[in-house]
Amino acid sequence: MLRSSAITQGIQRSPNRAMLRAVGFGDEDFNKPIIGIANGYSTITPCNMGLNNLAIQAEASTKKSGGMPQIFGTITVSDGISMGTEGMKYSLVSREVIADSIETACNAQSMDGVLAIGGCDKNMPGAVIAMARMNIPAIFVYGGTIKPGKLEGSDLTVVSAFEAVGQLTSGKISKEKLIAVEKNCIPGAGSCGGMFTANTMSAAIEAMGLSLPFSSTMAAEDSEKVESAKRSAEVLVEAIKKNIRPLDLLTKEAFENAISVVMAVGGSTNAVLHLLAIAKSSGVTLSIDDFERIRQKVPVICDLKPSGKYVTVDLHKSGGIPQVMKVLLEAGLLHGDCKTIEGKTIKEVLETIPRIPPTNQDVICSIAEPIYKKGHLAILKGNLALEGSVAKISGIKTPVLTGPARVFESEEKCLEAILKKTIIEGDVIVIRNEGPVGGPGMREMLAPTSAIVGQGLGHKVALITDGRFSGGTYGLVVGHIAPEAAVGGNIALVKEGDIITVDANKKLIQLNIDEEELNRRKSLWKKPAPKYKSGVLGKYARLVSSSSQGAITDQP
Repeated sequence: MLRSSAITQGIQRSPNRAMLRAVGFGDEDFNKPIIGIANGYSTITPCNMGLNNLAIQAEASTKKSGGMPQIFGTITVSDGISMGTEGMKYSLVSREVIADSIETACNAQSMDGVLAIGGCDKNMPGAVIAMARMNIPAIFVYGGTIKPGKLEGSDLTVVSAFEAVGQLTSGKISKEKLIAVEKNCIPGAGSCGGMFTANTMSAAIEAMGLSLPFSSTMAAEDSEKVESAKRSAEVLVEAIKKNIRPLDLLTKEAFENAISVVMAVGGSTNAVLHLLAIAKSSGVTLSIDDFERIRQKVPVICDLKPSGKYVTVDLHKSGGIPQVMKVLLEAGLLHGDCKTIEGKTIKEVLETIPRIPPTNQDVICSIAEPIYKKGHLAILKGNLALEGSVAKISGIKTPVLTGPARVFESEEKCLEAILKKTIIEGDVIVIRNEGPVGGPGMREMLAPTSAIVGQGLGHKVALITDGRFSGGTYGLVVGHIAPEAAVGGNIALVKEGDIITVDANKKLIQLNIDEEELNRRKSLWKKPAPKYKSGVLGKYARLVSSSSQGAITDQP
């Protein structure tokens, strides 16, 4: 029985029907499924500025397919615009706000299904967390990737602008070149163009069967994106008839498929955080150790930015996520019996996809000749990260570094030191009190990491933090250190000049002091006062879990 069918039962429901008549329902519409269209449209960011047209097209397609659509809005935060500012503390928080808002609207109005449309990074995990909580038929429509900017024959992405700042301060480029990069790196609508967090999460959602094949790599401004939104609405109406629900799809095997795809495409470290959170909402047992287990088996087979050559539109032209998944399936690295929102298995969806990638491209490699033999997202542990930490190790030339700690209590202080050129080769930069509780909000560190790369130190220093990294970050960087400094994690005990080892080969992150000294420092540690005592950030800091558990706020 449809959830909304209660509005058709009896005279007592007449006031409910009266309200719905005012928004366009006729007599014949009260027995149709009510489908929420969660629209993340805004002009805050280019990632989301094209979404309203997709929502309108999906609305029309829903009506044509026999459903009754109701559009409602949800928020977004532009990571790229808030990066390096206090505002970035709201980015991860927005994932929870998006999830809460979609759940609230759908459950309050007894909707029978939801089609969520999102663009920027947190739109996707936020929507899927809500889908898992509600467990009503649901589909995700990605707003699409941006096309690359162009300057002097080279592809540009948003990361190019951040790296140009470091290049300017080290004398590698002129101010005029910096402005030229700024003016050309973001040419129009769509989410950041490399295999950064938005495209990583859209790929993961496609791999888990909650969006249509090929949809996760389409360009925002191409006509096929509109057609995909229309088709998504048709599929959702059918899913309601067949009672296909998110928790039918979001199995442990589906999460393993998503992790395998993230490894294969060289995706963002944020995928660890978001997939852990989605799994928690789905009732699936998933841990950071699962990522390390899968990393050992699944190679990186896509040559994509930030550490590679190509952008996501190039991946799409080369066969997209279905081609990547077919390569993995043929190698026995994917669960082919997992279901999708179309009612098909993964194996059935991939039936017509070639067994090997096209020979006229070099974006997707064969399993026999991968970019890297093992996945790129490594889980490091040691006395600095007893619960674990996450490092993106693809493309790094210095997988092991032991050096003196340069300790900073915030991202801003660290960036100031980098731009003043006080960071030297061999340093291990420590940015702490930027975790989920300590930030609060676990800011991304794209500004300092890009400045380091821009100054030519990307392979010569390490950077560790209890905060996060942008999907555009690369180099010897370790984030998500847990427990974080604000709750007494050992990263809080590091002193300037302490010797730290970061070893990607041994998956080790270690403060090289004896146990007695570590315990002495621990006995002297005092919990810092919260930076925010009220408002959204104050509430978030009181509720949020460890990053090793996905930094969720709805834990029991």
